[in-house]
Amino acid sequence: MNRAEVIRLAQPRLRRFVPGVVLGLISALCAVGLLATSAYLITRAAEQPPILYLSAAMVAVRAFALGRAAFRYVERLASHDAAFATMPELRVGVYERLVPVSPDGLGRSRRGDLLTRLVADVDEQQNFPLRVVQPLVVSGLTALAIVIVVWLLLPAAGLVLLIGLALAALLGTAVNAWVSGRAERALAGLRGGYQADLADYLGSLDTLVAYGAAPAARAALAESDARLTRALVRRSAGAGATTALVSLIAGAVTVVVLLLGIPSLGQGGFEGPALAVVALVPMAAFEVFGMIPLAWGAWRQVSASAERIASVVPDAVPEGVPVDSIAVSGASVPPGPVTVRLSGVSARWPGASTDALTDVSLDLAPGDRLLVRGPSGSGKTTLAHVLVRFLDFRGGFTVNGADVRDLPQDEVRRVIGLCEQRPYLFDDDIRQNLLFARDTATDDELIEALERVGLGAWVRSRGGLTARVGERGALVSGGQAQRLALARALLAGFPVLVLDEPTANVDPDRADALVADLLGAAADSSRAVVLISHTPVPAHLVTSTLTLG
Repeated sequence: MNRAEVIRLAQPRLRRFVPGVVLGLISALCAVGLLATSAYLITRAAEQPPILYLSAAMVAVRAFALGRAAFRYVERLASHDAAFATMPELRVGVYERLVPVSPDGLGRSRRGDLLTRLVADVDEQQNFPLRVVQPLVVSGLTALAIVIVVWLLLPAAGLVLLIGLALAALLGTAVNAWVSGRAERALAGLRGGYQADLADYLGSLDTLVAYGAAPAARAALAESDARLTRALVRRSAGAGATTALVSLIAGAVTVVVLLLGIPSLGQGGFEGPALAVVALVPMAAFEVFGMIPLAWGAWRQVSASAERIASVVPDAVPEGVPVDSIAVSGASVPPGPVTVRLSGVSARWPGASTDALTDVSLDLAPGDRLLVRGPSGSGKTTLAHVLVRFLDFRGGFTVNGADVRDLPQDEVRRVIGLCEQRPYLFDDDIRQNLLFARDTATDDELIEALERVGLGAWVRSRGGLTARVGERGALVSGGQAQRLALARALLAGFPVLVLDEPTANVDPDRADALVADLLGAAADSSRAVVLISHTPVPAHLVTSTLTLG
């Protein structure tokens, strides 16, 4: 995905976009008409003509006043509805392109920054039709109409107005870019960096407090916030400077028009009411036209956010991340007890220049309990990600004799499940954290799965399945999180289950008991278990061992 594609997804289709533009144009013309007819009415009334000569202008003032508000309201409804309607398509489009590279293709993205790209930066794209395209179209057409009207009344005034509008567009855009251009381009990145720093701070607050590093972390967070604030202030300063410049040019144009118009009074039917119109209408023109420099400022923000979205959703899937081909669509794992064979498998992480896993061979059959051990960095987690097709590989990898390259990735994950080092728990109750593994499971089945992993008594003490686990499992221990993850895997019924460092976040004195409980709960004559661990595991708990590194 590139920046142009992101922006294209943000732009509503013409049939939804055009009504908002038309309504906005009518509202702007009503505002101009209101000022013009008001100026004419006041000036003409000063001449004390018969009331009949003023009735049409009075009706027009009321009509333009009502029309300005009514059309503005309806335009807001139509244009925002069109912009918001594109957001689901844009979000789905981004997510569809993220799925093939997740999770290992996103390994370099910080969690908070990634969230900002997928939320705040995507939301920023709605400003493309609302604050960039529509203002440019409406302002340009309205200004053109005003110039034509003024030109018809007094050609010299029309020429001055045209020159003034051109100067306002050029100088206003230049000043806006000079004052706030850099801040507007940097704003999205600064916002993402702040969110990433905030997420890191809150996620590791307990560790920071324990080691006395919280004040330094807060100081770094405050500096990140200060940089973001300075960019916001700079952006506001640019908008203020642009508005001031446009107002100054508008005043100058009004003075010049008066200097040209006063000597022309009484010539060719050019009277006082016409002078009032050509003198005051340009003010309305500049009020509408002032949105053009600001639209270019909004474009810089939209463009920067689109670039950030595109950077996390690459045009091509990174090397090392598997991609399903059309040819594998509809293929399935051959029936029968699930067996897995790896022959000379090597793999590396996306962007890495060396293999993290080299020449690994293994065989798994129902009932096997394989211990994979080795020092940190030996490729244990890499092996786990290869088994569930998060990472691509070189060598042979078959499931029931079928090459996994000839199977959809989801089909492989249907039979091979992974319990990661840090299992993710949703900020919900225990029931919902289990149901997403099998949404048809009854409460009795959920309780049975919890009993199998040794959490039955704990769940009852917490008040049952409605007990909440907290954000990212903050209300449960590392061992309980691993047991909940295993309960989910049991509910999903994976024939092959990979346990990646289940004791990584567990007290050492409880690690052996947890491993024994997990293997005991997962043990089944029809299920193979791969236990990845860098710590010793009693030999009687496993049937074979694979040493890496």
